[in-house]
Amino acid sequence: MRALEVTAPGGLERLKLVDRPDPVPGPGQVRIRLRAASLNFRDLLMIENRYGRARIDFPITPFSDGCGVVEATGPGVTSLAPGDRVTPLFFQDWPAGGPTPAAAASALGHPIPGVGRELAVYPEQGIVKVPEFLTEAQAATLPCAALTAWRALFEDARLRPGQTVLLQGTGGVSIFGLQFARAAGLETIVTSSSNEKLERARRLGATHTINYREHPRWSAEVRRLTGGRGVDFVMEVGGRATLKESMKSVTLGGHIAVIGVLTGAEEPFLIPGLIATQARLQGVSVGSRAMYEAMLRAIVQHRIEPVVDKVFPWTGARAALETMKRGEHFGKIVLDFD
Repeated sequence: MRALEVTAPGGLERLKLVDRPDPVPGPGQVRIRLRAASLNFRDLLMIENRYGRARIDFPITPFSDGCGVVEATGPGVTSLAPGDRVTPLFFQDWPAGGPTPAAAASALGHPIPGVGRELAVYPEQGIVKVPEFLTEAQAATLPCAALTAWRALFEDARLRPGQTVLLQGTGGVSIFGLQFARAAGLETIVTSSSNEKLERARRLGATHTINYREHPRWSAEVRRLTGGRGVDFVMEVGGRATLKESMKSVTLGGHIAVIGVLTGAEEPFLIPGLIATQARLQGVSVGSRAMYEAMLRAIVQHRIEPVVDKVFPWTGARAALETMKRGEHFGKIVLDFD
């Protein structure tokens, strides 16, 4: 089989296509043939060796999100059969409950080899069947970005219909957040520097939009749109350049889900502001199998179709990553294995 490999720390030029032996499933394992994979900002940070405090052991097989077809099963596998369309879970060892060290050590892309390859073997409990109405490209976007948004909104913040959420940008997590929030009867405010992207967000159901180039202190606009109250929830994906504004935007007792660091991770923590708002500031790192299955039930019930904006051949992953790095996408970028 062929696989993508990041040979050493550095830039995207380190991403190479290599030949490897076909993997063989052992007891309790399933071999899948990948049909699609989707990109996350985490993938770029991994490849460029900028993933926070994590020590990356190169070489790595990148990408955590994929969809494939079961090709073979090992002894003892009972829930899956050849021909099933499936997605591997981001965390292979987080069945339910709260996060654990074992769960954190079972992430695809690193430390476990990811889905940037034609064939992959994973444990049966780390694989879930795909809803029938979704394409393989759409299903490939679910394990990381969709589940992160779902967990932040409904597992951690436990939002209720009529509450208001602020979604930063129009990348994968925020667009899933918009789709889930709309289905749940939440009011939404979406920010972006692109009026074209904001128009697309309105077509997806955004209640309000803010161009942060036109409103660099966008928290004031958030307050205006909410009658001075502020929002119940912030999907914080920016980091250094956005956290202060997020804290100024949240209502008393609100919830800020810290998910990304698109503008950098070095931000002095404003303790007085947090005390004044009595807000909850919580880091989010994807979620468990139980959360994923709950999310899939909602996706099926509301017929939510992931937004796939751009598709590249999987062997052209470098061009896809460069597109993501430039922020040219709306929703998700997908790699096609056909």
